[in-house]
Amino acid sequence: MKKLLFSFATALQNIRARFFHTVLSILGIVIGVAALVAILSLIDGMEEYARNQISSTTSLKAIMLQTEPYKTVNDVRVRKESYDYFDHASFGRMRAALTKPATGYLYWRQNSEINLKADTRKTGTLISGTTFPLHPDLKLIHGRAFTEAEVLDKQPVAFINQLLAKQLVGKQTEQSAIGREVVYGGKILKIIGISEDKDAQSGQLLMPLSLIPDSALRATPPMGIVEATNVEDVPILKTEIETWMKANQKHGASDFMLITNEQRVAQVAKGFLLFRLIMGLIVGISVLVGGIGVMNVLLISVNERTVEIGVRKALGAKKRDILWQFLSESITISTFGSLLGLALGILSTMVIIPIIKALTDVPFQVAYTWNTFGVIVVVAMLIGIIFGTYPAMRAARLDPVEAIRRE
Repeated sequence: MKKLLFSFATALQNIRARFFHTVLSILGIVIGVAALVAILSLIDGMEEYARNQISSTTSLKAIMLQTEPYKTVNDVRVRKESYDYFDHASFGRMRAALTKPATGYLYWRQNSEINLKADTRKTGTLISGTTFPLHPDLKLIHGRAFTEAEVLDKQPVAFINQLLAKQLVGKQTEQSAIGREVVYGGKILKIIGISEDKDAQSGQLLMPLSLIPDSALRATPPMGIVEATNVEDVPILKTEIETWMKANQKHGASDFMLITNEQRVAQVAKGFLLFRLIMGLIVGISVLVGGIGVMNVLLISVNERTVEIGVRKALGAKKRDILWQFLSESITISTFGSLLGLALGILSTMVIIPIIKALTDVPFQVAYTWNTFGVIVVVAMLIGIIFGTYPAMRAARLDPVEAIRRE
C-alpha cells in the first residue's frame, strides 16, 4: 500500500512539472467525458420526465383490456370472423373472480349524431358508454350521474357535457338541458346531469353501457379497465384475468391485449437505454482520442526519464515498481482529465437546460445520478490501465545499463 501511495504521489509531481503539456494532451478526455456527462445527465432527465408524465396522466395500478379484432395474414391486417369481447355481464363475472381488491369498468366510444326528441336538427356527438364505477376524473356541475342500479336495469338515462348542453338548448341556460330527452340510435334518453367540459373540443354524451346493443359492441369492442388497490397486486391480477379468459372465453386470451402502465414505463426505459448506449458509443470516440493523448504523454515521459528509470533499477527497483509507477501516473492523468470533464459537463448542462426550457416550454430538469458518476470513474480507470500499460511495460523493460548510458 505504501509503494502504491508513493507511486501516485510521484505521478502527481510529474503532472505538476508538465502541467500545461499534460492538459493539452488530455484535452480529448476532458471534452469526451464532458460530452458523456452532459448526454447521460440529459437522457436521465428525459427518462425521469417521461416516467413522471406516464405516472401523472395514467395510473400505474391500472390494467387495460383491449380487444384485438384483427389478425395478420401474409403481412396484411384483416378483421377476424369471430372474436371475444366483454359486455357488462361478462366483465362483471370476470371482476367477481379476482382475489385481490380492485375496481373496474368498461368504456365504449363512438362518434354519432343525436337530436332532441322535439327537434329533428342533428348534432354531432361523441357517444360514450360505461359501467360502474364512473371515471374518477368525471366532475358534474348540474344534476346527477346515473347510478349502478340504473346501469343494471338498463334505464334510458344519460348526462352530457357543457358544450353539448349549449348546442342543444341554444340561447337558453345550459342547466335547462336537464330533463330533456334526446334520440340516439332509435333510443330515447333522458338527460339527468351536465359534466364539466375540461377543454372538450366536441359535445359528449355518457350513457350506461348496458343500453348499447350487442351489434355495436361487437363492431367496436369496449375497453376494460381494472385498477388494483395496491400497485404490487398488478402482476397477480393480470395473471388472474388471463386465467379467467382462458377458462371462460371462446378463444381464451388470444383476442385480447392486456396492457399495464408498468409495461409503458419499461418500454420507455428500454428506449432510453438504447439511446444512452448509442450516444455513449459516439462520444466514446472522443474519449478514445483522449486515451491516445495519455499514451503520448507517458511515452514522452519514458523517453525523458530514461536515466531516472535506469538509476532506480540499478538501486534495486524491480520491474513491477517501474510498472506501477507509470500505471499510477496514467491512472492519475486520466482521472484528472475525467474530473475536469465532469466539471465541464455539469456546467454545460446548467447552460443547456434554460435554453431547452425557453424553446420548448417544458418543465424539464437534468438528472445527475450515481450511475453517471460511476461510469465516469470506470472510464477513467479503463483509460489509465489500457493506454498506460504499453508505456509502463516499455519503461519496466529498460535495461538499467543502457538507460544510464543514454545520458
